[in-house]
Amino acid sequence: MAKKSDYLNKKQLVKHIDITKFKDMDKLVAAMGDTSFQARNLSRAADIYDMALREKDGMVFLCLAGSLVSAGLKKVITDLVENNMVDAIVSTGAIIVDQDFFEGLGFSHYKGTQFVNDAELRELAIDRIYDHYIDEDELRVCDEVMTRLFDSLEPRPYASREVIREMGAYLVKHGKKHDGFVEACYKKNIPIFVPAFSDCSAGFGIVLHQHKRIAEGKPMVTLDSGRDFLDLTYLKMYGGKESGIVMIGGGVPKNFVQDTVVSAEVLGMHDCPMHKYAVQLTVADERDGALSGSTLKEASSWGKVDLAFEQMVFGEATVTFPLLAGAVYARGAHKNRKARELGAWFDGPNFVKGGVKKAANGQKSSKGKKAAAVS
Repeated sequence: MAKKSDYLNKKQLVKHIDITKFKDMDKLVAAMGDTSFQARNLSRAADIYDMALREKDGMVFLCLAGSLVSAGLKKVITDLVENNMVDAIVSTGAIIVDQDFFEGLGFSHYKGTQFVNDAELRELAIDRIYDHYIDEDELRVCDEVMTRLFDSLEPRPYASREVIREMGAYLVKHGKKHDGFVEACYKKNIPIFVPAFSDCSAGFGIVLHQHKRIAEGKPMVTLDSGRDFLDLTYLKMYGGKESGIVMIGGGVPKNFVQDTVVSAEVLGMHDCPMHKYAVQLTVADERDGALSGSTLKEASSWGKVDLAFEQMVFGEATVTFPLLAGAVYARGAHKNRKARELGAWFDGPNFVKGGVKKAANGQKSSKGKKAAAVS
């Protein structure tokens, strides 16, 4: 019988790509612009992302879906955060909790193979993500930490950005690794939204929290996905003149951000501009009508994305995302770009129209002069 260490050992750690080490990646991607197919599309996507970063009073939303951190892209995202190349993140829950927060607790992902006996992995409490592995016992620890975090909060409804901010604060104090983007976003005051937050270890954590509170007859924490949508819509309405979206994968994060334009109209801002810049990296096909493969041109028919600066790139993210991020980083637009700190537009559960004072070192924001609270 195989041992757990046969599969999970330090020699097989997934190592994260560092885009800051490749100084000429922009030249490679620029040269791809004179080729064809997805190489040319990727080159144009880099141009559009660079334009979005240079937009005066612009915001950049990063959408994340898929097994990105577990596959070695954590530092790519963290570098974008730390270099003011992202202003808000919308993600699936697994990327935030089961992958980034999980590694922040001191755990790792391991290289493996898809050609393996899955029944044996199950016996060893090893979970497989295509060709790499994660320790199920360590995932259970992550679940338990999330339960304790929910137990520590005041019983009330929470937007996901509030809970994730608490996760960042937890990692600052108790984390074993400090190279993840959940912690970096906490320090940089960048809000992270997970509209389907229960679909990950956070879900197991809140299920246990609520189960215990119900049994004890005590009030409990709940998750408010409607508030997530409202808060992100407020950012679209008031956070900047123009906006751009960089979408890795598709699904809920993609639609969630695009829908903020329509939501702004529902709230009465009929002159809210469509997202001016949009890039999507995906392997999904548009022909089955599913969301992940629906083109940005299609989104324009819904009034969500402008057609002038949009680009689909059909390719797998572990290849396309480091090339895109590395090329745009090498161009240096971030060097003159100030941090937007959109997280400072929130004071606890409330969004404060006009913003609030800069939060020092990621601590709770304090209001400056009196501002009109939207809620």
